[in-house]
Amino acid sequence: MTAATEYTLAELCIVAASQAFVDDGEVLATGIGVVPRLAASLAMKTSNTDLMMTDSEAWMLSEPNPLGQRSADFVPATESWMGFSRIFDNVWSGRRHAMLGPTQIDRFGQSNTSALGGTYEKPKTMMLGARGFPGNSISHPNSFFVPDHNTRVFMSGECDFVSSIGYNPARLPKGHRLDDVDIRLVITNLCVMDFGGPDHQIRLVSLHPGVTAEAVQENTAYPVHVPADVPVTTAPTLEQLAIIAALDPHNQRAHQIKDNPPGSRS
Repeated sequence: MTAATEYTLAELCIVAASQAFVDDGEVLATGIGVVPRLAASLAMKTSNTDLMMTDSEAWMLSEPNPLGQRSADFVPATESWMGFSRIFDNVWSGRRHAMLGPTQIDRFGQSNTSALGGTYEKPKTMMLGARGFPGNSISHPNSFFVPDHNTRVFMSGECDFVSSIGYNPARLPKGHRLDDVDIRLVITNLCVMDFGGPDHQIRLVSLHPGVTAEAVQENTAYPVHVPADVPVTTAPTLEQLAIIAALDPHNQRAHQIKDNPPGSRS
C-alpha cells in the first residue's frame, strides 16, 4: 500500500473512522452522515469484508452504494431483504455498529442529538431528537464523528439533554453495567479519541498531522487522558483514496469540514 502525500482532512477522517469497524466481523454498519457513511463503506470494501450495510431502506447490500445521484443504469448489489422489524431484531441482538455526529459529548461519553439550552419543553434550539439513540446506546457499539472539535461539543458539565447513555453510573438503565456501554471511537478534525482512559476517561488515540495534544485539550472542556506515546493518525493510501472517490463521485466529502483543508497541517 502506497501512502498518499496529498489528501484532505475529510479523507483523513474517513480513513481513521473506518478503523472503528475493523474488528466487528459480520455486523450491520450504519453510518449517519457523509463521513461516517463513507467510513463504513470503505471498511466494507477493505478491512472488514464481512461487514453488512443496507441501502438505507429495506435491502442488504453486498457492495455499498455510492453517495448522491447515480446513473440511470446503476444496479444496486442487493443481497437480501431487511425490513423495519428485522432492523429491530438486529439492533437488540447487538449485531450493529452505528456512527453518527452528536451536537454535544460530555465527559461520560453521553451525547445530545435532541435540544440545546433552556428546558426540554422550551429549549433554545430543537434538533433531531433522541429517536432510537437511547435503545441503540444500550444495545450495540456506537462511534462518533465531530467535524469541529471545540468546547461547545466537548462541553463542561453534563449534556443539555442526554440522548444516549455513556459511562455515567447515575444514568445506567436498570440491569446494566458500565461494561455494557461500548463507545468505540470518536473521530474529530483534530484527532482520534476513545473512552479507554482511567475510569473510562476520554483518551487520545492519535493526533492528526500538525495537531498537538495541547490543542486537543484547549478545545475540550474536560480533562483528556494523554498516553506517553501518541501516534500520528495514519495517512490514507492511494488505494483508499481511489475507493473513497468511487464511493463519493460528487465529492460530498469536500463540504463536511469547514474550508475543506488539507489533511496534514504540519
